[in-house]
Amino acid sequence: MRPSILFFGKKGDFYSDRAIEFIEAVFHESLVYSGTRSDPLPSIDESIQFDYIISYLSPWIIPESLLTRAKRGCINFHPGPPEYPGIGCTNFAIYDESELFGVTCHHMLSKVDTGDIIGVRRFQLFPEDSVYSLTQRCYAYILELFYETLKCIANNEELPKADEHWKRVPYTRSELNALCEITLDMSEDEVKKRVRAVTFPNAPGAYIEKYGYSFKL
Repeated sequence: MRPSILFFGKKGDFYSDRAIEFIEAVFHESLVYSGTRSDPLPSIDESIQFDYIISYLSPWIIPESLLTRAKRGCINFHPGPPEYPGIGCTNFAIYDESELFGVTCHHMLSKVDTGDIIGVRRFQLFPEDSVYSLTQRCYAYILELFYETLKCIANNEELPKADEHWKRVPYTRSELNALCEITLDMSEDEVKKRVRAVTFPNAPGAYIEKYGYSFKL
């Protein structure tokens, strides 16, 4: 008998939709939700338990009260390698001019991006990459890692344990906001690095404040 799945995904995302198709086709005892950052976390009947809870590019942080209702495991797919936990992972990698990036599958704990790592896929980050191009490549690698991990779950196999560990505490929203700020004393190179690192379609991006006004790029 296949395990039961509670799945949280990203609404309107091509890769998340492919993951949902797989879940609904293979795991017949599944409950699927997808949403955006502005959507509240769905209310789940407290009497229902699941074998696994899966977070796939989900806009929600899954609370501990829900994590405890998974009988066998809670798994997250993070669009960054262990060197870049938390929010803004692609932004900080672009800013750092890193030569490698990756994606991570890991067990979820109440604190984001701290649980034991199941698997990592690394790939080259090119000097020409933007946050957008890097993000899209992440999504492709995450789907590959998702299929591999869910194959183990579908076959009731033990999940792998990667010889990997998180390299730092998770990046926070305040750190990402600080990266977006441009000040008048910054060098030209620093301004260019920051603009490149925070430019993304339909996102606020870099800004500068002067005399109480905020000017956004």
